[in-house]
Order: sequence, then structure tokens, then C-alpha cells
Amino acid sequence: MKKMVILTGAGISAESGLKTFRDSGGLWENYKIEHVATPEAWLKDKNLVLQFYNERRAQVLAVQPNQAHEALAKLESKYDLHIITQNVDDLHERAGSSKVMHLHGEVLKMRSEKNSQQIVGVPNGVISLGDLAPDGGQYRPDIVWFGEEVPLMESASAIVAQADEVWVIGCSLQVYPAAGLVRHARDHVKVIYIDPNAVKVNGPNITVIKEKAGSVVPAMVEEYLNNG
Repeated sequence: MKKMVILTGAGISAESGLKTFRDSGGLWENYKIEHVATPEAWLKDKNLVLQFYNERRAQVLAVQPNQAHEALAKLESKYDLHIITQNVDDLHERAGSSKVMHLHGEVLKMRSEKNSQQIVGVPNGVISLGDLAPDGGQYRPDIVWFGEEVPLMESASAIVAQADEVWVIGCSLQVYPAAGLVRHARDHVKVIYIDPNAVKVNGPNITVIKEKAGSVVPAMVEEYLNNG
């Protein structure tokens, strides 16, 4: 079975109504990154960080997967499909995708501040100060903050290196280390880059489509299922 890897970013979730911190009217405009999304912020004001992610979690729970998410899930019927996402929502899973790797963590989960492996779901969608893990550590969002190591990068790179085809959807290809993942694709591998704001990418096998995911992905998937 042909191996296909899909790299997704904020753009695909934005089409479901989730704002991104890079949008001019984005979710993060009332917050400075350094105040809510860094280890230093957590040490300084846990309440503010928890409030911010409780708000993000509520927004994720209020939206639904879009037609691009749903179309990608269909590819599993014909391809060995892996989705590697920079997004912290669960829209790919809700759409039916079974192999999803979250590089930056998952907003619907929490972990002990003492042990990054002690991960559980967030009950009722809210983490409060005083919610403690069995090891006594305060629960924090299971998110990879700015300044923290991305622990799944090595595994993600290995998956991309084995791909027979790679699609990049809704990514700026500007945020590292995730932006460097596409470089691990083998030289002969076809890469399709879908984003209305796609940057120029050099390479003999790269096709750039400056469209929103919902506009092109469903038709592409149907073509691949019928002809691929």
C-alpha cells in the first residue's frame, strides 16, 4: 500500500472557524505570546495560562471538522496514511483519521507539570489551579510551548522519509522545526503544497496550489481514490 503523509497547519483548522495567532484579528491578539505560551509564563502566572487554554479548548469543542478534514480521512481506504499536524485540536480525529501525530500537543489533554508522560484528558473542558496529577504536580495543558523541545520531531521526520507522496496543507512553512519536515522527503517524492498564502518553494517535484483546503482537497481526494 502506497505511503502518504499529510502535513497540516493552522490554515485547515481556520476553515472550521478556529482563529490563528497569525491572523490580524486572531485569537491571540489580546494576549502576548510570552504571557501565555512559554514555560516562563507558566511559572509567572499559571491562572492566566490556564484561562487562555480553557478559552481555546472551548473554541475547539464548539467547531466541527470541515470537508477537507473529512476528505483526508477517506484516503485511509486506499493509502497507508499518516497525518502530522501542527494543530492542537482534534478535528482530524473527529473526521475519522486514525493515524494522527500532534507535533505541538493536544489542547484537549493535560499533563503533570512534573512529568510530561503523565497525560490525561481534560474533564469538563477546564483545567483549574489546584487540579493535581497523582504525582502532586499541577496539571498544565499538554501543549508544546514556545521555547520547549518538540519531542515527536524525530519520529515525524522518519515517517516523512518513508513517504511515497507528501501533501502540505494550511502551513506557512515558516515555523521551525516543523517547517523543516518536508525536507526529509526523498528526492523523487511528489510534494503538493496547498495554501492560499503559500510561499515559493524550490524543488523539482513540488506543486504549489494557492487555494484554501476546502476548495481543492475534496476533489483531489476523489481523484486519488478513483484513479490514484
